[in-house]
Amino acid sequence: MTSTPHLPCPEPGWVPVDPFPAGSADGSFVSGATAAVDRTRVAYYRQATSDHLFACVWFGPASEGPPDSVHGGAIAAVLDETMGAACWANGHPAVAARITIDFRHLVPVGFSGRVEAWIDHVERRKVSLAARLTDADGRVLAEGEALFITLLPEQLRVAAKRRASDPAGRDQAAETGSA
Repeated sequence: MTSTPHLPCPEPGWVPVDPFPAGSADGSFVSGATAAVDRTRVAYYRQATSDHLFACVWFGPASEGPPDSVHGGAIAAVLDETMGAACWANGHPAVAARITIDFRHLVPVGFSGRVEAWIDHVERRKVSLAARLTDADGRVLAEGEALFITLLPEQLRVAAKRRASDPAGRDQAAETGSA
């Protein structure tokens, strides 16, 4: 039996948020309702005085890569989703075009920490972001930079229509073998 992971307590003034459109992240590999119970847990927060997005994160045993350490791909996935969530939470519905992750220290399995993501600048549809994963003492364990591209209105309409007709978004792909 897997116990419920301890997520670090949010700071005073942090307000829980769901940065994505209703129901769109339910199937998220990182934070969705269908994410492996022992892989990762993520909870998102905002402050009224900041456009930064904060996440409390836990990496479970199914996120293991090197012995007793979190797989770099799991760390990258959490930083990726948090930067994307920062886009959406700040009115830029966008998807990743490029992500660079710098791993500063090994992250032990069972680790609970924080991710902070923020928009560095916006140029037309291009949104440049940064994020960092820190421990309780503020030590940076990994950091990332990314370029996200804002979706066009037609792309958003198609996605919303698909989500409305198939909320799980997977029935047709599973039946036809397409992605």
